[in-house]
Amino acid sequence: MKGILWVLKTGAPWVDLPQRCPSSSTCWRRLVIWEEKGIWLNVWQTFLGLLDEKHLLDWKEFFIDGSFSPAKKGKGTKWMVATDGKGIPVALHFESASRAEIKLLEPTLAKVRVPQKGPGRPKNKPVRVIADRGYDSAPHRRRLQARGIDLIVPYRSSSKKRTFEDGRKLRRYRKRYKVERSISWFGNYRRLLNRFEHKLLAFSAFFHVACIMIVSRWF
Repeated sequence: MKGILWVLKTGAPWVDLPQRCPSSSTCWRRLVIWEEKGIWLNVWQTFLGLLDEKHLLDWKEFFIDGSFSPAKKGKGTKWMVATDGKGIPVALHFESASRAEIKLLEPTLAKVRVPQKGPGRPKNKPVRVIADRGYDSAPHRRRLQARGIDLIVPYRSSSKKRTFEDGRKLRRYRKRYKVERSISWFGNYRRLLNRFEHKLLAFSAFFHVACIMIVSRWF
């Protein structure tokens, strides 16, 4: 774990791993194997479940936004993050850099799975989802409304039909800085700024470890 965190934080190549850490091949192998087994994701979601048990997750409003990590070879990777009302990361989604973010809104929300204590399905439905005007889409608004989720997104200036516009709800849009702050937290882990891993599996593993570290701050 020490070696994995060192690479994640510094962004340095595996070959530069300090001697005090296990070998680079051992660290990389553990990173990938535990991702394949879902261990990193499970630890992150378990932490979220513990926070929710203590009523420390804010389900009244979620925020969604995305960023991009260029690759050493190829197009790079677009990654989306959903956060609760406090900016705690609750879901991640990865896609090809060429796909529009507006098409990634619902796949990202589908990744929200916060386990509950005892039997029952994981919690996955916030009251509201707040995003920038790049996610302005009437079909999205209708589909989320059918699920009981209110999508709060400013209309584009070119939009003429504004069926769902409500100035009172848009006041919540001012809080969107929280997801931007969360994205900046990921930037503190330099290995995430560029994709050096050939396998998406290894790249997503680093993100899941970063989520564990970020969420652990609330304990």
